[in-house]
Amino acid sequence: MKPLDFGRSDDPAVQAQLDRLSALSVPQGRLGLDTIRALMERLGNPHRKLPPVFHVAGTNGKGSTCAFLRAMLEAQGYRVHVTTSPHLVRYNERIRLAGELISDAELASTLEEVLDAGADLGPSFFEVTIAAAFLAFSRTPADACVVEVGMGGRFDATNVLEPELLAACGIAALGLDHERFLLAPEEGTPSEPMARIAFEKAGIAKPGVPLVTLHDTYPPQAQAAIRAVAARAGAVLHEGFTDCYQFAGRAAFLRADYTEVALFSALSGQHQALNLCLAISLLMTQSKLAVSEAAIVAGAKAARWPARMQHLGPGPLTVLAPDQPVWLDGGHNPSAGAAIAAHFDGPLHLVIGMIEGKDPRAIIEPLGERIRTLTVVPVPGHDHHPARAFGPAAQAADNVADALLRLPSDDCPILIAGSLYLAGEVLRLNDELPD
Repeated sequence: MKPLDFGRSDDPAVQAQLDRLSALSVPQGRLGLDTIRALMERLGNPHRKLPPVFHVAGTNGKGSTCAFLRAMLEAQGYRVHVTTSPHLVRYNERIRLAGELISDAELASTLEEVLDAGADLGPSFFEVTIAAAFLAFSRTPADACVVEVGMGGRFDATNVLEPELLAACGIAALGLDHERFLLAPEEGTPSEPMARIAFEKAGIAKPGVPLVTLHDTYPPQAQAAIRAVAARAGAVLHEGFTDCYQFAGRAAFLRADYTEVALFSALSGQHQALNLCLAISLLMTQSKLAVSEAAIVAGAKAARWPARMQHLGPGPLTVLAPDQPVWLDGGHNPSAGAAIAAHFDGPLHLVIGMIEGKDPRAIIEPLGERIRTLTVVPVPGHDHHPARAFGPAAQAADNVADALLRLPSDDCPILIAGSLYLAGEVLRLNDELPD
C-alpha cells in the first residue's frame, strides 16, 4: 500500500512530481552522504548559499524545538526558512520560505529540477526533499534557516550542511525509534542501544559550532556517547542548561524541573518546557543572530506545532463530541507515550491508530488505568495494527468519526493518537490544515 507520506496535491503539476517521488524508496544497505553531496553539486551546491542555520536532531521534540526557534526568530523580525518532516496533510508543509509555505508553482518546478538532476543517482525520497528545500532556500532572501533532521543525524540528508553556515546544533529528547536503521550493526559504533542512538544523533556535531543537548535527561551511556562524538568533531558542547545564562534577571533561568519556562510556553504538555529550553539555549549559545529577551518570550507564546498535544477547535469532527475536549497527538513511541501520560491526570477516552512496525503498548501502557475507553481505528493508506493488538478491552471502529460517535458523552477528554499519518487525516477532516 502506497504511503500517504509521499503526499497528494490538488495541483496537477505538483502531483506529477509527487508521483515521481513515490517511485523512490530508501535504498537498502546504502549509508553515507555521497548521494546527497553529488546531488547538491549538480544543483550548484545550494546548501552553501544559505543564511545562518539552526540544525536540530532528536527522537522526540525536535519538531517542537524548531517551531519555537522559528517563532522566536520571527518575533525578532527575521525572515526564516524552515524544513521539517513529515508533513501532516500537504507536502508543502515540509518547505517554508521566509515564513510562508512554498507555493504549488514553486514546489512543482523545484521538485522537477531536483528529480531531473538526480535521475541517475538513485536518491531517496528524503534526499530529494532536502535538496529541493535547500535549493528553494538559496533562491529566496531570508535571515535564518531552521532545519529538522529526518532520521538519526550522522547519515541524514540534512547533514550535508557545513560548519561555516551553522549557527548552532541541538539534540532534543532521546529514545528508541527507527531501530531497524539506527541500530543496524556497524563496526566502530556503540553496541548499547541508547548509546548508539545518541551516537547517531550527535553525528550532526561540527567543528567550532555550538552543540546544545538535554544532557540531564539522557541515560549515562547516551551522555558519554555524545561527549565522545562532540570531542572528536571539535564541537562546542553545551550540556543542558548548566551554563546558567542570564535571562529575565535570573542567574539561572532554567530550573532543574524546567517549571520556570513552562509558564510561558504556547505548546501544551510538560515535555514542551524541555523543547522550549533547548530552543532558548540554541539562540543564546550562537553569535550569528541577535535575539532579544522580548523576542524569546513573544516567540514562546506564539509558537504553533500541529498534532503535538493539539486541542482541536470546532470542526466537522469535533462537532461529533460537542461536550468534550478533543486532543490530537501524533506520538507513537514509548518516549512520546510518557510525555502524553504526563499531560493527562485523569480518565480519558483514547482513539488510537498505529501503523505496523510500531509498538501498540507505546501509548496505552503509560496511560494505564486512565484509559476509560479504547477505540482502535485504521490509519488510512497504511498497514496498521488491528484492535486485538491493543488488548481485550479495545474496540474497533471504521474511522475516527465512527469512533467519536460511539463514545459516551461525559466529562472525560478525548485523545486521538498513535500516528502522525492518522493525525494528518484528522486535521484534514476537521478543516484545520497546517499553514
